[in-house]
Amino acid sequence: MNSLLFDSFALLRFFCREPGAEKVRKLLAESLKADQTRLISAINVGELIYIVQRRFGDQKKLQMLVHLQSLGLTILPCPNDLIFRAAELKARYRISYADAFALASAIEHGADLVTGDPEFKQVEHLVKIIWV
Repeated sequence: MNSLLFDSFALLRFFCREPGAEKVRKLLAESLKADQTRLISAINVGELIYIVQRRFGDQKKLQMLVHLQSLGLTILPCPNDLIFRAAELKARYRISYADAFALASAIEHGADLVTGDPEFKQVEHLVKIIWV
């Protein structure tokens, strides 16, 4: 059973109870029950922070961070080799820089990428994507 790497799109849907939130909730619950590794790139955590703060303010941002911590996700660091890999993916495909880090991290860890972001359709040949 592969690890699951959640991108900021999927977790934002979950935190904001938007379409796809229930599927993310189920994936989180099932992966916890199965003792499956749950990952997120540090870059995507930063993306969640600025999006939630911009949209909802400081209080919601702090609540989201507490909730994020309670999910038991392993936050992956951003070493130089990952930066270079993400930059290469960004140069090759029309994806955001933060998405390039999620993709590079999923590839590096052999993880299935959990997202609903249509930008990832063009890279489905690189990594298994679980669509929410």
